[in-house]
This record gives sequence, structure tokens and C-alpha cells, in this order.
Amino acid sequence: MKRLGKALNEEETDIDITPMLDVVFIMLIFFIVTASFVKESGIGLNNPPANPDPPDIDAPKPIVVVVNDLNEIRIQDRIVDARAVKPTITRLKAESPESSVVVKVDPKAKTRAVVQAVDGIRAAKVLLPSVTLNPG
Repeated sequence: MKRLGKALNEEETDIDITPMLDVVFIMLIFFIVTASFVKESGIGLNNPPANPDPPDIDAPKPIVVVVNDLNEIRIQDRIVDARAVKPTITRLKAESPESSVVVKVDPKAKTRAVVQAVDGIRAAKVLLPSVTLNPG
């Protein structure tokens, strides 16, 4: 008498996936070990050397650009949009051509905000010798 479904003498066949899991695990270990880790490039921050001599009283005050930990770009204590860095620096340099531009960067600031600020300054045709990391 036949039953619905499997016959009594028929063996149940299962697929053993343990060897397949072993191979996948070994491949995973191989790719992790042989993967080359890419070192991200960054902007070189150069701290200026300490100068014991105070600046002259008659010396023009520098144009200070600050990138804070909130990724805000501040020029002369005013928040400026990244697209407005170039016209603002151009205007300030026209008012005081002898002024230098100093960039102070908070260590928690994102690289994107720093690059936008520096690109805007360079687009204004101002030579920027270094970017200062502001530890405070």
C-alpha cells in the first residue's frame, strides 16, 4: 500500500551545508587578511614657529578665518557661507592690502569645511602659506 508522500523504503536525502560554510569562512578570512588598507590623505597642517617678539602696533591686523567644531566658517567673527569666502576675502584685502590671512582650525572640524575655506581664500588670489591647527 502506498501512502501519500514518500514511500517507506525511500531514504530521505539532506544536503549538508557544513563544508560550504567552511569554504565561505576560509574565503572570508583570506580576503580580510589580503585586503590592502587604503591610507586616507589629508591636509598638512603647519603650526607657525613661536615668535617671542610682539608685532608692531602700526602693523596691519591679519584677516582671521576660523573653522570651528560646528564646521562654521567665520571671517572677522562673522559666520560666512562657504560660497561667500572668496568675495569676503577679496573685499577685506582691498580694504587692507598689507593684511595677511590666518586660518585657525578646530581639531573637530570636518575636512570639507577646511577645504572650502582654503579654496575660497586661494580663489581670492591670496597666498596662504599654512593652516594653523587651533588646539583650543
